[in-house]
Amino acid sequence: MKRVLIVCAAAFAFCLSACAQKKDVIAPQAPAPGLQSDLYTDADLVWEENFDGDQLNMDNWKYEIHEAGWVNKELQSYGTSTQNTYVKDGCLVIQALKNKKTNEYTSGRINTFGKHVFKYGRFEARLKVPSGKGFLPAFWMMPSSEGYYGPWPRCGEIDIMEVLGDETKRVFGTIHYGEPHTQQQGKYTLEEGDFSKEFHVYALEWDPGEFRWYVDGKLYYKTNEWFTRPRANGDGRPYPAPFNKQFYIILNLAVGGTWVGYPEKNAKFEENARLIVDYVRVYQKKSYDENVKMPEKVIVLREPDADGNYVQNSKFTESEDMGDGTGWDFYTAGGGEGSATIGGGELKVKTKKAGSLEYSVQIFHTGIPIEKGCTYEFSFDAKAYAPRTILAAVSAPERNWIRYFKDTKVELTKKLQHYSFNFSMKQDTDPMGRVEFNMGNQGSTADVVIKNVVVKKVN
Repeated sequence: MKRVLIVCAAAFAFCLSACAQKKDVIAPQAPAPGLQSDLYTDADLVWEENFDGDQLNMDNWKYEIHEAGWVNKELQSYGTSTQNTYVKDGCLVIQALKNKKTNEYTSGRINTFGKHVFKYGRFEARLKVPSGKGFLPAFWMMPSSEGYYGPWPRCGEIDIMEVLGDETKRVFGTIHYGEPHTQQQGKYTLEEGDFSKEFHVYALEWDPGEFRWYVDGKLYYKTNEWFTRPRANGDGRPYPAPFNKQFYIILNLAVGGTWVGYPEKNAKFEENARLIVDYVRVYQKKSYDENVKMPEKVIVLREPDADGNYVQNSKFTESEDMGDGTGWDFYTAGGGEGSATIGGGELKVKTKKAGSLEYSVQIFHTGIPIEKGCTYEFSFDAKAYAPRTILAAVSAPERNWIRYFKDTKVELTKKLQHYSFNFSMKQDTDPMGRVEFNMGNQGSTADVVIKNVVVKKVN
């Protein structure tokens, strides 16, 4: 009997040890998939980082050091601590940490500046993102000579992968450029799985006249339109500037900020707050044809209804994807929770949690054509189940969210009231303007009812 107990105890101890080791292993359990591209082959591989060994290879990377609040009102500081940036099990780990005594946040940010720079190619990484409100991991690129075309955003920025920590089934791919600041952005939502629970392959293919974004080999967005300076001034650099210079690779994990929102007071860090990178690979052709011209953009403006209204008050899709680019859509961010329905000629928005941002709960209508030189009426009827405020605006999602009609605070009561505003369009014609109502962090979660939304020309 004694022998049996000893054997059982030994087996139990071995099981505990094995389970602990298994739990501590961060590397992906499935082998990496092969190259998933119709335009590149394994022979085009020019650089890769597999994070072998037990420390970061400083021949490939350098640390960035920045104080908290350096950009985007982010909370973390970036440093060289091996608690924030380290190599383990053949992976890079960027760990965000919170000092419970000081409430200060630290994280890691590394890049290949001065070591490996690239112009054109396929840029690919296999990684797993953190989960939790306020975390923003990124795999992206900046130009080696940021001053050549002028300061950001004229110099250009390429975002290959960004995932909001509280929306870990969706990824964004973006380029920033121009003066005024403009962006082209695509997004992809997983049908199954979660970017924070398993490894996925994110890739960008950058040609002289086109960008293409992929997840697990699936193309989800491409664009061939950008510029450096205001075209109206006649001093813009020729296309494909600014994306015809060498760029370097960046990997980082931000905590908080104006886009992603901020962590809850008791937010979990540890393994929840880790960006884990299995590998980074770059593929390039021996040459690229840089004799390209930006395709002529044909602007097609959608026709209004018989009353001149561009808003479709009966069309709604309960999805965070834009669908066909018109109609109402509902969105939450920064810890906001709620729902929206349409019926009987009215929109009803229920807010469960207001979130940390004014737009944490939002309903919007895309595909509103706004023409330069025209004046518009923007009007609607609205009420709330208890007195509260909402923010109304007409924005430009494809032009860095500039406002054609500025964010305006509207005081709602229990009685349905009519609100009407006029605004003039001074920017270039935009076929994809957007009406939005924001019901996030404004001191109330009272339900809101909106009817008879109108955007129409008045001259």
